[in-house]
Amino acid sequence: MKFYQFLFLGLLAIFASCKPEEKVHHYIKFNKTADLYQFLKWSAENRFPLISAHRGGPMPGFPENCIETFNNATTYNPLIIEFDIAYSKDSVLVIMHDDKLDRTSTGKGAIGNYTYEELTTFNLKDNDGKVTDYKIPTLDSVLSWSKGKVLLTIDLKRGVSYAKVIQKVRQYKVESNSIIITYNANQAREVHQLAPELMISASVQQKSDLKRLNALGIPNNRIVAFVGVSASEKEFYQYLHNKGITTILGTMGNIDKSALTKPAKLVYYHLVNNGADILSSDNLPQASEQLNKFRYNKKLSSEFVN
Repeated sequence: MKFYQFLFLGLLAIFASCKPEEKVHHYIKFNKTADLYQFLKWSAENRFPLISAHRGGPMPGFPENCIETFNNATTYNPLIIEFDIAYSKDSVLVIMHDDKLDRTSTGKGAIGNYTYEELTTFNLKDNDGKVTDYKIPTLDSVLSWSKGKVLLTIDLKRGVSYAKVIQKVRQYKVESNSIIITYNANQAREVHQLAPELMISASVQQKSDLKRLNALGIPNNRIVAFVGVSASEKEFYQYLHNKGITTILGTMGNIDKSALTKPAKLVYYHLVNNGADILSSDNLPQASEQLNKFRYNKKLSSEFVN
């Protein structure tokens, strides 16, 4: 009897000492801007389709625009993290999409009504409205965290200065993993004039959009083309690819909703097979599964992805 008691106690001790299995993180690392340029210059041999986690990949327990959420998202896929920057009352660059705090935090009213110190008293809520322990991050903390982990696409809310954001990007030496989002050709020109070394996400939904960007002095090797939120024709993807330009398709919205209602359909697989290179999605788990399958089937790999 004593033998079995000792055996039982021994097994209990072993189980107690075992830690829960840690999730594996899939990181992207560029040591210099030349690595980023190489990765984003489209070629059939160099292609490695990615997901851009819209607002960082929120899901139950993980609020949008939050470092803890960004880190969790990297357990699904090597990622681009898309996030939004706003100003606090005292002009601290913080990460928040909405003008008001109510939907995504325990705060009330406009984010610009609060100093950053006051914002730290609020907790973030996930998309189901559940309050978490997570706080509103600063741009400084996100840039510091991101190096050697993810690519960033940086979205500025109305009134936020490109010059100030670029200053931060340079301060934290994350030029090699940052892409600045612009919404029109004039914004793209402003960013390129301020920081000709940075990659720009520019709206290119027809050939004339690219010609306009080029006419303003923005070369193709600094452009990642956002083609909109509906799938482009294969011919248009080929036109951009022939110029070495990587494309982003926004699936957040109707495409993601369609994929969720028909989970067996390989929506994301077919989109990248048709020519989209980056999918900006709210549906991280399903998109990750299909991009993993696509890259495996096509035998695609990258020296910059672990």
